[in-house]
Amino acid sequence: MPHRPSPSPARRSVLRGSLAASAALSLGAVASAPAFARSGRPSARWGVQAGDVTATSGLVWVRSDRPARMVVETSATESFRHVRRHLGPLLGPDTDFTGTTALRGLPPGEQVHYRVTLTDPDDPRRGGEPVTGTFRTAPARRRDGVRFLWSGDIAGQGWGINPDIGGFFAYEEMRRLDPDFFLCSGDTVYADGPLRPSVTLPDGRVWRNLMTEEKAKVAETLAEYRGNFRYNLLDDNVRAFNAQVPSVVQWDDHEVRNNWYPGQILDDPRYTEKDVDVLAARSLRAFGEYFPVSTLHAGRMHRVVRYGPLLDVFVLDMRTYRNANSPGRQTDDGTGILGAAQLAWLKRELSRSRAVWKVLAADMPLGLVVPDGASDIEAVAQGDPGAPLGRELQIAELLRFVKHRRITGTVWLTADVHHTSAQHYAPERAVFQDFAPFWEFVSGPLAAGGFPANALDGTFGPRRVFVRAPERANVSPMESPQYFGEVDIDGGSGELTVRLRATGGATLFTTTLAPGRVGQ
Repeated sequence: MPHRPSPSPARRSVLRGSLAASAALSLGAVASAPAFARSGRPSARWGVQAGDVTATSGLVWVRSDRPARMVVETSATESFRHVRRHLGPLLGPDTDFTGTTALRGLPPGEQVHYRVTLTDPDDPRRGGEPVTGTFRTAPARRRDGVRFLWSGDIAGQGWGINPDIGGFFAYEEMRRLDPDFFLCSGDTVYADGPLRPSVTLPDGRVWRNLMTEEKAKVAETLAEYRGNFRYNLLDDNVRAFNAQVPSVVQWDDHEVRNNWYPGQILDDPRYTEKDVDVLAARSLRAFGEYFPVSTLHAGRMHRVVRYGPLLDVFVLDMRTYRNANSPGRQTDDGTGILGAAQLAWLKRELSRSRAVWKVLAADMPLGLVVPDGASDIEAVAQGDPGAPLGRELQIAELLRFVKHRRITGTVWLTADVHHTSAQHYAPERAVFQDFAPFWEFVSGPLAAGGFPANALDGTFGPRRVFVRAPERANVSPMESPQYFGEVDIDGGSGELTVRLRATGGATLFTTTLAPGRVGQ
């Protein structure tokens, strides 16, 4: 059972305040503004969110409706009787009125309450209504344990915010589990997937989408990418979740365009801008404006989020540095899916890690065949069950490194393929055998279409232990559950338990892994 099944009374109070402050953004009143905004005070009606929280630090995000100064106050209690003030940036049109403030020197393993106030740049006495949030810092002591959720794939395949079913209802189920943080495994938006006002389902029911101008076409301009990231924040469930649960966020393809890779020139009549590198730069800028990510100031997505002595999260970027999609039969591939520099970084950081568990947060699966058109491959596995070829060569090099350096406690988590499954990889079943056994767990979609399970590639010896997937493509959230995963690390034993969950409260699959093993 989860060790924190529901928010504490203090957290519930904070959330009520946060939702009250952002009530003007409800599904039925998207364009309205609160009274204090109309009176000339800045409004933070898009809510707040925290990201990349460690034992002593975190990032807090907000968006204003006009130029404003961001001010964050933190406290150990919801009453904010004793506060610490953090002066944030000026918010203006150059960042779409978004901003992030770094919080440092926080107490480890404690609940932090924060409130964000937006003030007039010319008159600090004129402030908007504060918006509140809360998060837990990572524990300094192993015995405190860690529990987090992961998923991905949001507002995809034409399924946006549907007010008839309560919007993105999976977020509310996740919020009630009160995790320490949420790992969002990519496809945070579908910038290449325009929405229509309504869609008739196979059974005759009608799906109704909340529409915005930016979601009516593919995103090409910076403003259109910004609008795609802003769209999800129209949902009440998302804003309530963000106010309570900090996130670790990565990106994949749909933040830019389906199956993109650097240097690609599009042959798609929907786009007037054909250079994917131009589109990716615009999307990355918007991504950095709408998510609190600690390394984006350095121009990269990959990073390690250290969450106490039990856990390091290695956030991978399997999109920015990859080579072109191809049949994947190369016998020599130095670029692969991570790029040479990121692979070297990952080896170095894995070697340095002293955490009991090392979660490799991948935005694509390893042994599942994900095609791109009739002959090309989008992920790692290319369907040839023989010796490693193409991008598999880079993964083989990494797996060999983990084995020979005797790096313990590695677990792979991913989303992307719109079903949930558990794969165990073992050398005795594999053609390439110079690696230690490991697990890969897949979850998602969180608010998108469901798809049948992908075929397995035998190169690394995967065995599908569990799978839950629809039988046809693009099953709507009205027809099929949405999926997310839960990881619970026990502070006493160090055991890591993975639960694959479905909306509606079902736990579909559970397994517990013992600490201290090379691979797993």
